[in-house]
Amino acid sequence: MSVIIKSVLNGSPAHKKGIKGGDVLVSLNGNNIIDVLDYRFYQNEKKVVLSLLRGGKQVKKTIRKNEYAELGLEFDTYLMDKQRSCLNKCIFCFIDQMPKGLRESLYFKDDDSRLSFLFGNYITLTNITEHEIERIIKMHISPINISVHTTNPELRVKMMKNKNAGRVLEVIERFNNAGISMNCQLVLVPGVNTGAELCRTLTDLSKYENIRSVAAVPVGLTAFREGLTKIEPFNKQTAKETLDILEQFGNKNLKDSHERKFYGADEFYILAEQDFPPYEFYGDFLQLENGVGMCALLKQELTDAIELTNAEPNHKEITMATGEAAAALINSLVFQINEKWPQIKINVCPIKNNFFGGKITVSGLVTGRDIINQLSGKNLGEKLLIPSSMLRHENDMFLDDTTVLELQEKLNIKVVAVNNNGQDLLDAVLGTKG
Repeated sequence: MSVIIKSVLNGSPAHKKGIKGGDVLVSLNGNNIIDVLDYRFYQNEKKVVLSLLRGGKQVKKTIRKNEYAELGLEFDTYLMDKQRSCLNKCIFCFIDQMPKGLRESLYFKDDDSRLSFLFGNYITLTNITEHEIERIIKMHISPINISVHTTNPELRVKMMKNKNAGRVLEVIERFNNAGISMNCQLVLVPGVNTGAELCRTLTDLSKYENIRSVAAVPVGLTAFREGLTKIEPFNKQTAKETLDILEQFGNKNLKDSHERKFYGADEFYILAEQDFPPYEFYGDFLQLENGVGMCALLKQELTDAIELTNAEPNHKEITMATGEAAAALINSLVFQINEKWPQIKINVCPIKNNFFGGKITVSGLVTGRDIINQLSGKNLGEKLLIPSSMLRHENDMFLDDTTVLELQEKLNIKVVAVNNNGQDLLDAVLGTKG
């Protein structure tokens, strides 16, 4: 396979050698280039021989550069070909539970091993080819993030509705033996892969020294499950039972290997009505993207920021919108801030997620429409703070396509998206930056 070079960066090694947009890249040092992983791996040498096609004729260019320096080639898409979609039909898939009419990109199911390495996406290993497995091992691509869910082969096939789903342990073992670091995710469904099945999964995963962390997250259920497998949500009791298992295995792992690998998402502690573990519990915070330790980290960061900040607030009154699950935490953070700056009034408004039917409580899935409907007509003060997790990557639009600009116009207030960082939160509340 070959790929068309879209453009070449001015001043780059490739530009200095006369390589042009429109040239077709065939190989680097004799290695065929299929996609971005091949390109990034084979361009790292100090001496790189490029085989190109220009106007149908073969051209070779030799570039000498510093090791790991970029060649300077750019392509139509970051992956150099199409992103690969998921072939599973998981009983808990959130995308299958989304209402119709949202932007098309939200319905794309990703299961691309390249994105696991490049952006931290989680993959199921059900669609991975032998070529990709061997390439990951050869290139020592690490870490790989894997959605495991269960290590029971029959149950995994049933949960994911994919005949290849049962091979997960085989691939994990090959990666482990090759020294590939792995982070794992378990989406837990009450009565399906919890209890004894969860114990089996954690026992199996304990055997692999190169699994760095395992995050268990509760299944998310919307009101749009017509025709899908019936699933009961977690309640206080089942959440507590699940945390007990995770902490039991985590404590054993900590004793045996001096590091904890098994964690429950913050949402489990909220459902179980238990206090979050202390900051030290989470080690290197390897599972923040799965909502593991975010609350403990934010609280510690805010405590540090309050101690180091002596500025006076520029606001008299502001409002913070959040998901229902995080409301108690946000109220506790507000209490901390007001202990030092009692002169600023901070309203905390939990937003009920009516868009998804009321059962989804995390902040990251709150829509602009629900914020508008629930905050219209209220005295919000001088500024409305929202977590940046409510917005897409560009920080301009909610899941329901409501834009930040529309939200500002409807509520007649300046809206500020705040990163999940204690110092950023304090700066936004005080109005001392930006």
